[in-house]
Amino acid sequence: MELAVPDMPPDSMVADDRLRLIFTCCHPALGLEAQVTLALRTLCGLSPAQIAVVLLTSEAAIAKRLTRTRAKIARAGIPYRVPADEDLPARLAAVCAVVHSSYTIAHTAAGGDRLTDVDGAREAVRLARLVHELMPDEPAPMAVLALLLLTESRRAARCDDAGDPVPLSEQDRSRWDSDAITEALALLDESLRRTAAVADPYQLQAAIAAEHARAASYAATDWAEIVRLYDMLLSVHPSAPAALARAVAVAESDGTAAGLAELEELEPDQRWHAVRGELLARQGRFAEAVAATRASLADSTTAPERRYRQRRIAQWAAQQGVT
Repeated sequence: MELAVPDMPPDSMVADDRLRLIFTCCHPALGLEAQVTLALRTLCGLSPAQIAVVLLTSEAAIAKRLTRTRAKIARAGIPYRVPADEDLPARLAAVCAVVHSSYTIAHTAAGGDRLTDVDGAREAVRLARLVHELMPDEPAPMAVLALLLLTESRRAARCDDAGDPVPLSEQDRSRWDSDAITEALALLDESLRRTAAVADPYQLQAAIAAEHARAASYAATDWAEIVRLYDMLLSVHPSAPAALARAVAVAESDGTAAGLAELEELEPDQRWHAVRGELLARQGRFAEAVAATRASLADSTTAPERRYRQRRIAQWAAQQGVT
């Protein structure tokens, strides 16, 4: 489904071509999931498999959703045009979800030779900034931009010279982008100030990232607060990645055994196996750590992640005499 840039209403607030297309795809006659899926497929060029990863569902479910969405557009005669300025707020939630999802898939690819699509991540940040500038009083775009800036601020320290991942505990924090962090923290504070009800998922994710950004070192991180924030996030937006990240935070806050116990309550996937391997190794259970990390290699990962995990396997095998 190829889309040309639609005509822009006179004096439209949306000047950027790509952002216009996103607002155009996010028609409120479609459900939120349908809007986001359509935009990611037609505008971001993601395959159903890639969309499934970022939206936490199956490739088959995404394919069916796209088919149903296109059929509904044709059947209902949903117009393909840039919305009038007064109609933009009704599309804001979907636009924020598209921007956030496009950053997520760029930040950690589902496969390939690179851990991060740097250009894709920068484009998502650019779009997040444009959405915030378009609606400067709305708390959601502030929170999305804050979240992306906080995550992006660590990019220079996130990989080694070979492009392989560097764990958060080993990152050189002097390489983090302090200007991006300062801007993001101010955006998050303002977003929360403008929110009367319970914080939304973007605000909570940004608050978690802010805890890492504020910590002078990994050891100085307030892990108990991060666990509390994950509890809040899971109460409003349950997801497997958030539950896994919470288990890691519990391991740091309450001990490795507590973290492993939390893991046992979750459904295994490749990242679950990788986390379990790291926690088992902390307990000196190297044979089990090797087995868990080998299991993490069975599913699709990037080449840099595979190299990192294979090094961990070799390290633990040498310590335990496992081959």
